[in-house]
Amino acid sequence: MKLFWSSRSPFVRKVMIVAHELGIAERIEHVRTVVHPAKPNAEVMAFHPISKIPALISDDGQAIYDSRVICEYLDDRFGKGALLPASGPGRWQVLTRHSMIDALTETCVMWNGERRKPQELRDEQIVAASAVRVTSGLNALEADIAFFEEEGLTLAHAAAASALAYLDFRLDTFAWRESQPRLSRWFAEFSKRPSFVETAFADVY
Repeated sequence: MKLFWSSRSPFVRKVMIVAHELGIAERIEHVRTVVHPAKPNAEVMAFHPISKIPALISDDGQAIYDSRVICEYLDDRFGKGALLPASGPGRWQVLTRHSMIDALTETCVMWNGERRKPQELRDEQIVAASAVRVTSGLNALEADIAFFEEEGLTLAHAAAASALAYLDFRLDTFAWRESQPRLSRWFAEFSKRPSFVETAFADVY
């Protein structure tokens, strides 16, 4: 398998955390990829028409995207549902949490992009709104922490770990731990997992 990949993407990291947890990380070839909203990547667009990563090319040549679909594909093919229940309330609980956490991550990415702009081009309303939305998402995770503390590992756990790691990577001045103490403790424990250690962010192209 091939994965259009970046060491700076929280969505790529989530996929690779899942791959490590399933014991298949070594089966995935990383295709180092740079994508930018203003510069469509022709190589990626041959597989993902919107030029976004991650995109996975399966062993039989099928293109699979986005990160949520890739995670479900890997779990279905190699984990036999180990990280996502096949049916029933448990499945929808994991999928709903995964969706919310991806929205949280997308907001973090947008926030980081906006705050890095020159001041004369920065939209402070977007910066402020992003902080409100991220705080709301973290509060939701804190309120829901029993799921993460008590449930076995799921796709939602991998997504949450990647999102929190991205906060530390790109928005490290945003002090969230005091307001979400149980989430902070859970993240500290998850951070010891080999799947997390082996997928560390790196600010390289």
